[in-house]
Amino acid sequence: MIPLCVLTGDLVASSDLTPEAVDAALVTIDTAATEISDWHSPKRITRFARRGGDGWQVAIDAPSLALRAALYIQACLKRENAATVTRIALAAGTGSLPETADLNAAHGPVFVASGRLLTTLSGHALMAHADGGATHAATRLADHIASGWTQAQARAVASQLAPNAPPRIEVAKAFGITRQAVNQSLWSAGYPALDDALQAIEREMGK
Repeated sequence: MIPLCVLTGDLVASSDLTPEAVDAALVTIDTAATEISDWHSPKRITRFARRGGDGWQVAIDAPSLALRAALYIQACLKRENAATVTRIALAAGTGSLPETADLNAAHGPVFVASGRLLTTLSGHALMAHADGGATHAATRLADHIASGWTQAQARAVASQLAPNAPPRIEVAKAFGITRQAVNQSLWSAGYPALDDALQAIEREMGK
């Protein structure tokens, strides 16, 4: 077994979405998982699996990245479609990944913890962390902030969550807007505080 973070989720009110919209959302999550693997050199090991009609799971060989990865997935989804929302149960621990890309064949305590936590999420809570304590508290606060993002804010946040994110002037050029507009979107999205929290969590979990 190896250290992992596992994110288990499902789309909210998926019955209100067309099959095409459900498929598009899960492709967005799969793509986000692939992009997360490029956040470091050498690449992180990431796995994605679809679970049932609207469920999904992502595993990453970096327990400290759980919240950053969850926020990235939320930002990517909202950037693509403001009406698409997912719940995410985060867990950090140990597990075994299959030799193949089939994450559904994985096992271990971290997968159990994440899957069980998802069954407890209800109401307005879209994200929670199985570790409890301060990590769970930070996750719930981040969830509250992320739930209010506009598409423009989500686009800006998604561009900066990667530890190797490009300079904001390059992001602005790619978006066809000014750097000031990117900065304004990030500020109004609560990104400076989220970034501080993420760095603190990752330093602590990296010990």
